[in-house]
Amino acid sequence: MLRIAVPNKGSLSEPAAEMLREAGYRQRRDSRELVLPDPDNDVEFFFLRPRDIAVYVGAGTVDVGITGRDLLLDSASSATEHLELGFGRSTFRFAAPATQGLRDVSEVDGRRVATSYPVLVGEYLRSHGVTASGVVRLDGAVETAIRLGVADVIADVVETGTTLRAAGLEIFGEPILKSQAVLVRRTDGAEPAGLDVLTRRLQGVLTARQYVLMDYDVPLALVDQAVAITPGLESPTVSPLHNREWAAVRAMVRRDETNRVMDALYDVGARAILVTSIHACRL
Repeated sequence: MLRIAVPNKGSLSEPAAEMLREAGYRQRRDSRELVLPDPDNDVEFFFLRPRDIAVYVGAGTVDVGITGRDLLLDSASSATEHLELGFGRSTFRFAAPATQGLRDVSEVDGRRVATSYPVLVGEYLRSHGVTASGVVRLDGAVETAIRLGVADVIADVVETGTTLRAAGLEIFGEPILKSQAVLVRRTDGAEPAGLDVLTRRLQGVLTARQYVLMDYDVPLALVDQAVAITPGLESPTVSPLHNREWAAVRAMVRRDETNRVMDALYDVGARAILVTSIHACRL
């Protein structure tokens, strides 16, 4: 039975549960449940703190887990990234008071850095030949560390930067890390039984979220022009209609290109253009 660690709370919890539900797995109804067997799919779920998941995976206590790339790298665990999951995206950046005028990571040298990710930040500084006078670990409210005299610079997750600007801070330097939710596994030992099925299912969800099915009718003389616009993944399906001068075409199209493709097909001469969401798929 494949043992899967899932975030029990935080920003990754609900999206992870929803993705697993779309992949056909049972999910808990009560947030107090810590262990959830799913015998129909031969898996067992363990609901753990997101920060601890990579540690449990690396130790072999569970086989795989869903956590953030930033939490994986900060854990110093032997777990490794197996699959990007496409949600929980964030950017990790340095920030300091605008009055300091810092522009590059090299200027962090000799300064105190406050962060909730000391291992990640320490490795990044070392890789750039920078020696901070100290890396202070805080569990939250990192943006107040400078005002309280704990640090000179902070390193934190940045979305819009509004919170940092409100605290009088300015982002500087290149991003430390671009993170998202990932499926992690151990680096040593044989691949756990069932991981291939889990991987295919999650990849199917990712594809279903990224693509739609597009159906349309087009005159036979224009089929080649139309399918050049919608080549699909391997090749579109082209079927004859009762009116033998027309054909029906079905193809997968990237969701974010839907309206542009519909416009292009209409200009070519296609009609009855329909778009359908994909619930699940296997490629």
